[in-house]
Amino acid sequence: MTQTDIYNLIEDEGVEFIRLQFTDIFGTLKNFAVTPGQLDQVFRAKCSFEGSAVYGEKYEVEDKLFVRPELDSFTILPWRPQQAKVAKMVCDVCNEDGSLFTGSSRYVLKQVLHAQEEKGYSFLVDPENEFFLFHTDENGLPTTTSHEKAGYLDVGPMDFGENARREIVLTLEDMGFEVESSHHESGPAQHEIDFKEADALSTADAIQTFRFAVRSIAKRFGLYATFMPKPKSEDPGSGMHLNITLMKDGRNQFFRHGEKQVSPEAYWFIGGILRHGKALSALANPTVNSYKRLLAGFQAPDRLVWASKGERAFVKLKTYPDDAKVELRFPDGSANPYLVLAACIAAGMDGIEKQMDPGEDASVNKVLYQTAEPVANNLREAVLALEQDEVLKAVLGEELTSIIAEIKYKEWEEFMSSVSQWELDRYLIRT
Repeated sequence: MTQTDIYNLIEDEGVEFIRLQFTDIFGTLKNFAVTPGQLDQVFRAKCSFEGSAVYGEKYEVEDKLFVRPELDSFTILPWRPQQAKVAKMVCDVCNEDGSLFTGSSRYVLKQVLHAQEEKGYSFLVDPENEFFLFHTDENGLPTTTSHEKAGYLDVGPMDFGENARREIVLTLEDMGFEVESSHHESGPAQHEIDFKEADALSTADAIQTFRFAVRSIAKRFGLYATFMPKPKSEDPGSGMHLNITLMKDGRNQFFRHGEKQVSPEAYWFIGGILRHGKALSALANPTVNSYKRLLAGFQAPDRLVWASKGERAFVKLKTYPDDAKVELRFPDGSANPYLVLAACIAAGMDGIEKQMDPGEDASVNKVLYQTAEPVANNLREAVLALEQDEVLKAVLGEELTSIIAEIKYKEWEEFMSSVSQWELDRYLIRT
């Protein structure tokens, strides 16, 4: 799409506002809006914002940063009014001189992909997105309440969110998504929507747009959509499984014709993910709450193992008659998709470069589930591992690694200093 195409669409469709969107380092979507009259400034990367917004908190950074839109990302938002329509564009974050800002998570992913492109590699990714649809209270604020009792693949009338999920899917298709499937997940009020694979950068952009759309449509039904990993202790948590295919010269490098149908590169890639697993969790499971999902008993990953079958493995190897994919089962919806993909691709390719042995298939050797190293127990342990992982630190850069660690340690300390209802119920009377 060209600038002229965008101007023509704006005139033909009556677009009056354009949201310029970027993502902070913790995966929160940010935006500011301009009118069509300001687009010339936008296309010349002359529209600025306070640089601290990139870090999700007030943090010392350049006073002003700028946005440069991806022209092909121009999309009219279907749920907004049909008069005075609203569109959005995904943007890179830039410095005043037009160079890309190295503290941007989208930049980090671009750098990783560029390094692999120089070796002839590219990556296809298709995500499996889980989320909850809860009621809101009388003030429109989110709750964790739902009256439904539906489970995996249940239908209406048990599935109270069926109409909202259908509207979400139709809206996504209006926005250019190719939705492959949607269904009710295992927990009450829990849903999953999967869309077609695309290159890694496009997928990360799409995940951010997907979350934005899901929340916006849910609100129209009086519901709140949350990608929180574990909103209710008694129910399963929500993941963001990522299926990765390594491509070179138009061929899937994880697939081989033959009895096993799996290449050595697939196993080595898995070996790299497992070797860097705890450090990866600092980015793929970046909240205190994330580690309440990664517990035994809810079909979530709890050991650093791979498997060809089963749900508890950290990584799953999926094979088809003419295809093979590596599924990362540990990431969750609180993660920044740009940083997760950047780190996981770097870790997997480190495994290929060093031919890392992933060990046995845990679905064949059942003892591995009991004896293998556990995943990181909490956010602090994961961040400590990240600080010691030279491969992932090289991906993020020293400064960004330091900022993430500082903010996440503070989050952990706040959690540890807070007194929960569970502690009051257990100890107030007894002690």
